[in-house]
Amino acid sequence: MTRSRVAAALLFALLGTAAVLFGDRPTGDNGDAPQIAADIADPVARGAYLALAANCRGCHTARAGVAYAGGRAIPTPFGTFYAPNITPDDDTGIGRWDADDFWRALHEGRGDGGEPLYPVFPYTHYTKLTRRDADAMFAYLRSLPAERRENRGHALRFPYDQRWMLAGWRALFFTPGVYAADADRGAQWNRGAYLVQGLGHCGACHEARNALGAIRSREHPAGGIVLDWYAPALDVAREAGLHDWTHEQAVALLRDGQANGASTLGPMAEVVHDSLQHLEAEDLDAMVTYLQALPARDPAPSPPAPATDATIAASRERGGVLYRDHCADCHGRRAEGRSPAAPALAGNRALTMDSAVNPIRAILYGGFAPGTHAVPEPFGMPPFSAELDDQQIADILNWLRRDSAAAVVRDYDVRRQRTGPLW
Repeated sequence: MTRSRVAAALLFALLGTAAVLFGDRPTGDNGDAPQIAADIADPVARGAYLALAANCRGCHTARAGVAYAGGRAIPTPFGTFYAPNITPDDDTGIGRWDADDFWRALHEGRGDGGEPLYPVFPYTHYTKLTRRDADAMFAYLRSLPAERRENRGHALRFPYDQRWMLAGWRALFFTPGVYAADADRGAQWNRGAYLVQGLGHCGACHEARNALGAIRSREHPAGGIVLDWYAPALDVAREAGLHDWTHEQAVALLRDGQANGASTLGPMAEVVHDSLQHLEAEDLDAMVTYLQALPARDPAPSPPAPATDATIAASRERGGVLYRDHCADCHGRRAEGRSPAAPALAGNRALTMDSAVNPIRAILYGGFAPGTHAVPEPFGMPPFSAELDDQQIADILNWLRRDSAAAVVRDYDVRRQRTGPLW
């Protein structure tokens, strides 16, 4: 028996045992959760705002497709998932669902037939939503024009295509439960926690996952790869931690996509464009209050890949020359930046964090901040995938990262990012 078959057999046994021993442990609604958009009396209008905050459209809309009609591909280590149609079409959407079906999907992670849903749909976060919020979101989705669009089946590798195994996964990693307010925290913190942990499901991207796709630790959002980009840790200053930022700077980053020398790129730029920039000021304030109160961590960087000092020095020397030829006109000869067109790269945490995935992808495919109400026409960076080869991009990044503890970038690190979707 091959090693992969042995591993699959053990996985079947583990998940099956967990399902028998534990099963689902549903919990009821909770009346002390924060009320979002409570001043909007019309449930459809309120649901529209909640769906915006949850960015439902982001996953449930294909590129250039009809909003909420599904079809967007979501690549994962287990295979590719395809988001379903959630317009009120009777045959291909949720037209035959009732409010209880929708609540069951968000709160318990089950379809209208009771089948367990794959957790690529973030019900592990949405379970925190109140029934009132779920009903409002359902009312909004039911108000949309019905779009007939057949749902595409997921393309998953064995054994992850065996849906029955989700019973074991759920027993090990999922406990349904509406958000319970922390009595030791203020109303604004609790509001932010409800938005970040539940409705906004920030941890779906910004929390590292184990080999089975479950979040490793909700107490330590360690960051992870999502849609081929790195979603940095929210509690680490050299990644995406906001502890050293002013409250106003942090709000501006979420609302405008740019602040304090940083810009959101890739999937996060899409989140800002489609969702965060449209939120009420009090909700953005609450999210920042919560994020800045996260216990700060300062984990040691990963050890660099083995290399001789001469090899590293040669890469950095070549990178300095390439930087002057291709980057200095915009970013400055000392990488000091030229505001507002080009951010400073010297000391930029996108470059000094351990992962080099995001700067690699920015060089390959260009860097484009979102257009927002505050910055409707942001400056962008052109792609260099055709102009620079893998080693040249690695050399430039090694020169830019020379004064940090970040790991050395190799040509094969760049090569890995030349495949797959942009996001």
